[in-house]
Amino acid sequence: MATKNQLIEVLARKAHLTKRGARESVENFLDEIKKALSKGEKVVLSGFGTFKVVNVKDKPVLVPGTKERRVVKAHRAARFTAGKTLKKLVK
Repeated sequence: MATKNQLIEVLARKAHLTKRGARESVENFLDEIKKALSKGEKVVLSGFGTFKVVNVKDKPVLVPGTKERRVVKAHRAARFTAGKTLKKLVK
């Protein structure tokens, strides 16, 4: 499974939902994660992993094409850390 549409098709089949119902479920699930992250909250899915927001400091970078030095300004970024079960499954 590689795309959101493929996930929706599998979910519809396995949960005996219509594609529309499966799409709404997936969209609502992702929207709730986005909402929590936008508030700076952590989202923990037991057995899967944790989504969280981190603060990234100013960082000097070198632009590859022009060799120009720039500074990437401080910002917030979303991060995902896999849980133990997912890590074992992937190995």
